[in-house]
Amino acid sequence: MTVTAEGPLPGPPYDVAIVGAGVVGCAIARELARHPALRVALVEAQDDVGQGTSKANTAILHTGFDATSGSLEATLVREGSRRLAAYAAESGIPVERTGALLVAWDEEQLATLPGLAEKAGRNGCPDTRLLGADELYAREPHLGPGALGALHVPGESIICPWTTTLAYATQAVRAGVHLHLGTRVVRSERPNDVHVLTTSRGTLRARYLVNAAGLHADTLDRALGHDDFTVTPRRGQLIVHDRFARPLVRHILLPVPTALGKGVLIAPTVHGNVLLGPTAEDLDDRRATRTTAEGLALLREKGRRILPALLDEEVTAVYAGLRAATEHDDYRIAAHREQAYVTVGGIRSTGLTASMAIAGHVVGLLAGTGLHLGPMREPEPVRMPGIGEASPRPCLRPELVAADPEYGVLVCHCERVSRGEIRDALASTVPPRALEGLRRRTRAGAGRCQGFHCGAAVRELFEEARP
Repeated sequence: MTVTAEGPLPGPPYDVAIVGAGVVGCAIARELARHPALRVALVEAQDDVGQGTSKANTAILHTGFDATSGSLEATLVREGSRRLAAYAAESGIPVERTGALLVAWDEEQLATLPGLAEKAGRNGCPDTRLLGADELYAREPHLGPGALGALHVPGESIICPWTTTLAYATQAVRAGVHLHLGTRVVRSERPNDVHVLTTSRGTLRARYLVNAAGLHADTLDRALGHDDFTVTPRRGQLIVHDRFARPLVRHILLPVPTALGKGVLIAPTVHGNVLLGPTAEDLDDRRATRTTAEGLALLREKGRRILPALLDEEVTAVYAGLRAATEHDDYRIAAHREQAYVTVGGIRSTGLTASMAIAGHVVGLLAGTGLHLGPMREPEPVRMPGIGEASPRPCLRPELVAADPEYGVLVCHCERVSRGEIRDALASTVPPRALEGLRRRTRAGAGRCQGFHCGAAVRELFEEARP
């Protein structure tokens, strides 16, 4: 098992290097790890997997009911949803099938619902159903006044995006993939049929290259002579409400989509909170992940109409993520055989859902460009810690506490995180290198006090475990 974040990089060329360890890059690494003859490197500029778009999304496992029919995105979302649901059940990734309601607030929106139902059928979701206002309010009694009807999409689910990315990375590393964190690619060349990546930690070589660089995918693509798309960072700000708000909403509440995206939604999370967001702001700055007073005010205005009582509930946190929007309405996944190169660009909010299908598609493209995959062997299964509300935390499981009393010593009381869980995360295959990474793995400090009471204790445990 190899995870590095400092020191020299290996000299001999890898068979495949993947740039970008978001949910898609990690899924591709896991898929390639099914071929143990390959030497694979996963290269990430930041200090953890899933540090970009993958950590700041709406955490929905989509059915793809509203994807553009016949598009690559629609195909991969449909396949990816099925595969990820099965993988989550096998790996312990928290998932809840809540279903979604696409709510119409005026006559024009109401008139579009039958067409959306027909599109859902073409996209492999024939079980959608139109609801009148009475049935809609029976399902969601706290909904704001004035809704005229809805489209019910029973297959939509909520999922933990952090555990998903980490599960892929863990399985890949255990199967032999080299994960190089803190390794920013500054230049890419291909002399003598080998990709030479100049990075912040030295030079890395590979016979085949996969560009899963997210917000920077177009930059790397142009370095290799292509001009197929331009990434425009699209900021999505979100508000996280406390667990006390959870009884207010039973489904994912979706607006009728627009050209800018799916719009502002309200959704429960697998951790027991309620999300309100996101905004959709096209920016120039690819690092602009701060929230703004204007953006949060807009969300509160939208939320007041959808679920008025939500605004009376405590806010636990606010955050913003950047989506890799492009001028195209589909994924930009392409193989360049003559360069032994595959670009994976324009992966927007559906990338989490489609990740496993994207990975299979990319590995197929690599094989088509000449990569000999060799024999296949399934990697050892992983079982991730259950940090969702649907599974009891270790402190509530007497048999675990009896076997290891550290699981009975609470550090973060808001999220019921024990010393044992923190210890396990710090000793895991892909351990956190910062407190933010520890929070994503355990929920320590993510509760209503945001680490006010447990922050010092969590930091002490983190510092003790550092080499």
